[in-house]
Amino acid sequence: MGRAFCFAAALVALAGCSKSPSSPPVADAPIVRTARIVAATAAPGLEATGSVALRRELALGFTTAGQIATITVNEGDRVAKGQLLAALNADQVASALVAAQAEQRRAAAEYQRSVALREQGWITELRLENARAALDAARANVRARDFASQTARIYAPSDGVVLARMAEPMEVVAAGTPIIALGAESGGYVLRVPLSDRDSAQITQGARAQVKLDALDQVLEGKVIEIGGRSDRATGAFTVEIALPNRPGLRSGLIGRVVIETAASARPAAPVLVPPGALYQARAGEGFVFVIDAKNVARLRKLQLGETDDRGTQILAGLRPGERVAISSLDLLRDGQPVTPQERRP
Repeated sequence: MGRAFCFAAALVALAGCSKSPSSPPVADAPIVRTARIVAATAAPGLEATGSVALRRELALGFTTAGQIATITVNEGDRVAKGQLLAALNADQVASALVAAQAEQRRAAAEYQRSVALREQGWITELRLENARAALDAARANVRARDFASQTARIYAPSDGVVLARMAEPMEVVAAGTPIIALGAESGGYVLRVPLSDRDSAQITQGARAQVKLDALDQVLEGKVIEIGGRSDRATGAFTVEIALPNRPGLRSGLIGRVVIETAASARPAAPVLVPPGALYQARAGEGFVFVIDAKNVARLRKLQLGETDDRGTQILAGLRPGERVAISSLDLLRDGQPVTPQERRP
């Protein structure tokens, strides 16, 4: 009876020892989460949207008030340097010049008489000075009327495109009223982009830019030539101008999407990145990680560290793409310790 009982107990003990090895890992091989080391890529540039414009846009008008006699161009017309664009009624301008010239002759004659009378002692020096001042004023008025006569016609200051026609013949306009807006082709085309204060601080003059114009199905290489010195009072945005190469089909108002090079995107990428949570005792440009080898053994390794951003820490030396590193339970690991890895999926 006693022998039978001992034999049954031995069978139970053997059955307990024959369980599958898939049971939970023992403390000597803790479960750790791991991540694969990947090659770093350059930081993306700054993306924005803007509109194409001629860099030099001129508002042309008359220097004197008057009635418009003719306007020879319409919006969208291409014009050549020296081409007549608009003119005032010539009669009004010419009559003002004639009147000024007549007043100059009268003042000149009065001054000559005053000189002769002063030499004879018939008038005082003060009266002579008044005659001289009247002559000077008459001469200045003639010059002003002559200038007004010359600028009673608007000529194109350079080759360009008429962007806007802001008046019509027979209208009476004041001096300085814009009549025609002209885009000068000599200044070339630019893409004007509004940027927030934070974004504008990331770029520098001369930075490269890649502009996509959907209307022309073209990608153009440009560069930043101007960064606004003051934000727009209404929107708070800073206007950035990107010079575009001369291409057929460019027109003011086209919409362009641009990627602008920043200081971060211009730097060469580090060889690899280590994810957050993998570094151990990082300080002074150095740190450690536990590399999990092919036999699932943790190996402590010293690294040279670069900069850190939201993607991870740049590794200058010590790791290769494809290696596994532990990202959990670092304080429980020891060099040469077996582990049970659970690889993190991207």
